[in-house]
Amino acid sequence: MLDERELGRASELAIGLGRWVIGEVGRRRPTMADLATKAHAADWVTSVDVSVERRAREVLAEEFPDHALVGEEMGGSDPPDGGPRWYIDPIDGTTNFVHGMPGYSFSLAVADEAGLAAGVVAVPFTGELFSAVRGRGAWLDEQRLECSPAKTLVGGIVLVELAGYRIWPGLPEVMARLEERSCVTRVLGSSAYTLASVGAGRAAAAYFGGCQPIDCAAGVLVAKEAGGRVITGPGAHLAFPADMSASRAGLAVAAPGVAEEILRIWGG
Repeated sequence: MLDERELGRASELAIGLGRWVIGEVGRRRPTMADLATKAHAADWVTSVDVSVERRAREVLAEEFPDHALVGEEMGGSDPPDGGPRWYIDPIDGTTNFVHGMPGYSFSLAVADEAGLAAGVVAVPFTGELFSAVRGRGAWLDEQRLECSPAKTLVGGIVLVELAGYRIWPGLPEVMARLEERSCVTRVLGSSAYTLASVGAGRAAAAYFGGCQPIDCAAGVLVAKEAGGRVITGPGAHLAFPADMSASRAGLAVAAPGVAEEILRIWGG
């Protein structure tokens, strides 16, 4: 497990990389020469995704050569001994980035055998930097974060995300139940930004039909350290698992006062 010195250094590096991405990417929009697709026509990748991930890998490998690196564009694997591993998503929400929409972010987190340890979500379009360290809280730049004090979803906002261009099974039903409570749903288009927004108190909760650690690890830690409840299935509040495997059955994060309501909605 990362000791206090390593945890502090990991956080410093993550914040430094987040600030670098904000300065490097800013409100830039890729040109046609920068674009390619991967699994399907809506699965975009740009030269910026690749260059940002490459830079993150270089910085992390120099400081922590024994840590595993898992990235959106260059792959990688978790260490077999449960040692520290970094999850890198250079541009989470590349479709937004390609089309000049604001909802994209850089997501970076490190986990060890005790779970999520440190992470950042940097939003180049707005210049915002969310950060969190296990047991030390969550921050937006220099401001300490707290989840919404809401006690009901009525009149509130719940953020949802899609599976790329696909609608998650069960999502229409969840949205219909929220509609019955006069609760608005929004899709930002970046899982990391969505989760960090819950930590910032901008939305009461967020719901995903599934989520991978590359996309969600940093945002989950921000929401959790801001006081959010992390829910990996109807019927129980769970600490988010170190390997995140339970997220394949769905994931929600919620302000404490609405967590039980989210569970009821999710469970039908």
